[in-house]
Amino acid sequence: MRVDIWSDIVCPWCYIGKRRFESALAAYDANGELEIVHHAFQLNPSAPRDRTASRREMLMQKYGLTPEQMVATDARMTQLAAEEGLDYHLEAAVTGNTRDAHQLVQFAREQARQDAMIERLYRAYFSEGRSVFEQDSLVDLAVDVGLDAEAVRKALREGRYDSAVQEDVDLARRIGITGVPFVVFNGKYGLSGAQPSSVFLEALSRITNSQDDPAHRLN
Repeated sequence: MRVDIWSDIVCPWCYIGKRRFESALAAYDANGELEIVHHAFQLNPSAPRDRTASRREMLMQKYGLTPEQMVATDARMTQLAAEEGLDYHLEAAVTGNTRDAHQLVQFAREQARQDAMIERLYRAYFSEGRSVFEQDSLVDLAVDVGLDAEAVRKALREGRYDSAVQEDVDLARRIGITGVPFVVFNGKYGLSGAQPSSVFLEALSRITNSQDDPAHRLN
């Protein structure tokens, strides 16, 4: 079975969804090989690539929230994350363009380190307050998962995986993905949002027991 997951590095629901999906996998009796592929999705693709801004101020402006509402929203998100074993610190987080971070995830896939890389990026951003926007910071995080610093730096400087990121974004648009996380099983069954682990487990089990029709696979 192949599982394709669209997400954005700065999406708090995506990290929660990753944990819930992993909990489902731990309870899943896989019959055969399971391939998981992470795909890029940008919630704010127009964000400048040369600077960052306050995450809270951006969200307050985008959704018309008061400072009090924003604090309450973050508190609820932090509690939901804690229920999945995640330690969120959202109060001082900044936001920016995640294009280079997605390029790094693409690079890591070629080195069979994609899941470890996206996990490291999530933890850096949501738990450690580290930047996932500047290339120097991304190189440091890549080294943490065993990738070569100079190879990563060169790939980011050249924009070597920018077209691969765009292909992910374009494919998401073609199949109607408007929000993340979004999970596609075997190229034909989709689940939107950070679903409970039980929902992911039911989807895995049903697809395993159903006949696979390759005519409906993603291209």
